[in-house]
Amino acid sequence: MEKETNQISTIDKISFGIGDLGNGLSMQIIGSYLVFFMTAILGVPGTMAGLIVGVSIFWDAVTDPLMGYISDHTRSDKYGRRHLYLMIGMLGVSISNIALFSLPVKMDMLFKVILITFFILLYKTSITILVTPYTALGSELSSDYNERARIQSIKSIFFTLGVGLSMVAGMRFFFNSSDAFPLGQLNPAGYRNMAIVTAAFSMLSMSLCIYNTKKYIPRLNKQRMDEKLRHSAKDILNALTSSFSNHAFKFVALSYMFSNIATAFTNNMGIHVFTYTFGFQNTSISTIFALQILFNILSQPLWIKYIERYDKKRSILLALSLVAIGCVYVIGLIPFRNLIQGETNFFVPYAILAGLGTGAWFVPASMVADAIDLEELEVGHRSEATYFGSMTFIYKLSQALTVPIIGIMLEAVSFNSHAATQTPSTQVALALILGIGTLIGIFFAALSIGRYPLSKEKIRKIQEELSSKTAES
Repeated sequence: MEKETNQISTIDKISFGIGDLGNGLSMQIIGSYLVFFMTAILGVPGTMAGLIVGVSIFWDAVTDPLMGYISDHTRSDKYGRRHLYLMIGMLGVSISNIALFSLPVKMDMLFKVILITFFILLYKTSITILVTPYTALGSELSSDYNERARIQSIKSIFFTLGVGLSMVAGMRFFFNSSDAFPLGQLNPAGYRNMAIVTAAFSMLSMSLCIYNTKKYIPRLNKQRMDEKLRHSAKDILNALTSSFSNHAFKFVALSYMFSNIATAFTNNMGIHVFTYTFGFQNTSISTIFALQILFNILSQPLWIKYIERYDKKRSILLALSLVAIGCVYVIGLIPFRNLIQGETNFFVPYAILAGLGTGAWFVPASMVADAIDLEELEVGHRSEATYFGSMTFIYKLSQALTVPIIGIMLEAVSFNSHAATQTPSTQVALALILGIGTLIGIFFAALSIGRYPLSKEKIRKIQEELSSKTAES
């Protein structure tokens, strides 16, 4: 197998990364708006909403490694191992997003539950078909330690812009206050319109990515698996579980899982807390999100420089510490909630700390690519999609349990989806669920990444051995 180590041009990195703009949009409106849409708009009980989302995440988790296995073993001279799935996935994601947020409020509860379940499973299947091969594509574009980080950073910037458009522009343009809806985020029409615009952006951004990266297909086809795709359950299971025998990958995956548990608490509880605990209007919420997104993007070149000077594990530990400090700060504001209702300025420190910390969230993807170098050294090929599918499997499986727990917690703290205001005890409880849940996830993420065994120097030696083997062959 020919070893390609050339640097990727900036325009090609941008061409790849822009695909994640649409992914950020679609994934964020599901992650941040869906539970609120189901409970506060459609009136679905919190426990049922959490169960539906939990089942969908479990399905998503199971299909991720399977999709990775299929993508890695695909043979197509025209589409390669990834591009056909990008086209199929983007269509399914756009259709299911629009359908999900267009469900009418006045509908029998049983039909609501059935249709929500159907469309969210369609969305989760489509996003798996799209994102698993897309993530693997980014990992295999370069074998250089620092270049991998740069590729993932640009991808992360576009993903973050997508998240920002969803949260900031979404709140400002689709949820404006009116006489009928003083709290704009309670207007059902806003969710439908947002989903339509999101679908359009998703189609456009991924189409640009597909068009501008198809020139790499001939080179990447040299890395495809030699063995045929096997369909027995034993063969597939062995392929999927083999990635966890790679200790470097295992600890990155565990850290990624726990950091995303923290994100699940933030995404699913954020609007609840800002709306009911601190009395924010849509413009205030969007301002906080905008600041966080801004510092997330601005910090990424700094994280790249930090990685070049030190290494990736150290950068993740520092990033997790910054987010943890931000969470502690928010918890400290709870006793003063009645004094700072709607006061955005008090949340600026949180937005800055969270933005700086989450700016390094691109690093684990490049660490997985480094861990896969070990696989290549031992067996002579790379199975990026299987690795990334396995990583998302364990974190989504944990989210499948986390989201229903959040739904149960909403019921336990007496959250009333039909009330414009909540009781004082419920206001406090909502903020504590977000803050403490996030901190627990961050703590275990730090413990896991602390055991990651690969340094920059070790990766350099592995790649020197790979180069020697290539030269000999």
